[in-house]
Amino acid sequence: MLPIESVESGTLSTLLIYTICLGILILIGIIIRLKVKIFTKFIIPASLIAGFIGLIIGPHGLKLLPTSMYDTWSGYATILISIVFAPMLIGITVNFKRIKETQAIPQLVFSWTSSFLQWGIPLIITALFLTPVFGIDPLFGTLVEVGWSGGHGTAGGMIEVYENLNYSDGGSLGLTTATVGLLIGIIGGTILINYAVRKGYTNYIGIKDTITDSTSATMGLIPKSEQKSSSVKTVQSEVVEGYAFHVAIISIAIFIGWILQTIIEPFVPGMPLFPLALIGGFIVGVILKRTTLWEAVDVGTFRNIQGTALDFLVVSAVATISIPIVLEYFWPLLIMSIVVLFCMFGFFFYIGPRIFAKDWFEHSIILLGTSTGVAAVGYMLLRMADPKMESDAYVAYGLRSPFSSPFAGGGLVTASIPIFTVSFGALPVGIACIVVMILIFVVCKIFGLYGRHNNSYFNRE
Repeated sequence: MLPIESVESGTLSTLLIYTICLGILILIGIIIRLKVKIFTKFIIPASLIAGFIGLIIGPHGLKLLPTSMYDTWSGYATILISIVFAPMLIGITVNFKRIKETQAIPQLVFSWTSSFLQWGIPLIITALFLTPVFGIDPLFGTLVEVGWSGGHGTAGGMIEVYENLNYSDGGSLGLTTATVGLLIGIIGGTILINYAVRKGYTNYIGIKDTITDSTSATMGLIPKSEQKSSSVKTVQSEVVEGYAFHVAIISIAIFIGWILQTIIEPFVPGMPLFPLALIGGFIVGVILKRTTLWEAVDVGTFRNIQGTALDFLVVSAVATISIPIVLEYFWPLLIMSIVVLFCMFGFFFYIGPRIFAKDWFEHSIILLGTSTGVAAVGYMLLRMADPKMESDAYVAYGLRSPFSSPFAGGGLVTASIPIFTVSFGALPVGIACIVVMILIFVVCKIFGLYGRHNNSYFNRE
């Protein structure tokens, strides 16, 4: 074991050293990400690589780092996820005309219904089969949407939720599910695109195009000549540093979230802080728009802070996965993953062509990548299917995000489903999710969003 074991436990120095070690892991992950081509090709995040390195050298692997460090890291996720969510709704503007033009509404329908599918099917399977056969907790059925649509960041943030609901295994299993979903999104999505090209479903690449070339974008270091500022200076330095100003706003949002959590705790036990911090951020944003301080708000700075928190969250969460727990749940995880995989691919081919009037494959593939992995996977798959970004899929994805990301795929509803499951049972909640999914499609049918369209899927030779 490394000499870091000698650091006195329970001190601020301990917290500093342990956080420094996370930073070192991230740097190692960055170097590996840039140097190993397979990680670059499939845009595996450096934070995920760093997390797995931490897992390998940790208590369940080579035992190079002390258990006390990992115990500390395991608590980071619940703090950092609140920082990620707090500013999410601050500064967002909505263009309803562009929403209609770019098919953002069908994308929103696809996103919401796929999340309800990932809640409903696993909960029903868990209630009817996995719990009776393997004796697992009904909350196991909530893990797919957390890991697949939510990703590693959400899975890490949900650790607190599962612990509050007396299902401590949920943290490690959620992160494992997120890893499975990421692989399915990358590998399965690439296979789907090759299949779609041969079938003529794609509109911007043909059989003669090389898909591998379109995935070779470096996604690494940006050359000096192409570097752009990711935030702007909005406050004079003699007043306060710009990042300190934005961190202060995030702090207020989280504080409001904490007050809301305290108020609703007697009525909704186990409600985590991060979705309430999101509401706190919305409240802060509304207030700021009525003051001169709004001129100093920069969304880019918020995104940088969120990104930093998310990277550290992923590293700490993945590194602290409990391998024994994952092995204990191997067969239920395998069964659940296979069933949901087939459901998602069936959903993709049945629903996609029916709700998108144009470029159904391009719109559907970015959403499939996101609902099984992370947004970066969705972008990667779209770039493969639409190398020059000629479709509106990318724009529609951004326009639909404010109506989806804060709620499903890692937001307020994602955090609430496990609570509903404990309160009402896996089977009723699972059936309710499927019913809601069907109702959404019925409404779409009434308003003309759901029906056969003049696209390559229905008009192939």
